[in-house]
Amino acid sequence: MARVLIVEARFYDHLNDLLLAGARAAIEAAGHAHETVTVPGALEVPGAIALAAETGRYDAFVALGVVIRGETYHFEIVSNESARGVLALTMDGIAIGNGILTVEDEAQAIARADPAQLDKGGGAARAALAMLELKRRFG
Repeated sequence: MARVLIVEARFYDHLNDLLLAGARAAIEAAGHAHETVTVPGALEVPGAIALAAETGRYDAFVALGVVIRGETYHFEIVSNESARGVLALTMDGIAIGNGILTVEDEAQAIARADPAQLDKGGGAARAALAMLELKRRFG
């Protein structure tokens, strides 16, 4: 049984609740245990994963959050840098599923976050578990 840490950037509660529901259901369906920690925003997700990975208590990680385009360049910074941070950790051998949504509007976020629709939270959890399987295979 794997120990999975879900790191969520809780900015939009109702959207995060959908992502979390999907991620938790996927992890539990696969027979694994999970915990959840919350960080202020998507930029903090990679840092929290790095800190948690150093403890050795977790086998895989799920990054969750929602970034909705606004009127400023901030969207691009948050979207690009959070993805870059997660990718850098993945390249260091940490099993991570990236479920940080970057969308134009709330309707897109709902469609992607809702477990009954695109279930990106569940998809991120399944990706984390697939990466863990590869890590163990090539370990």
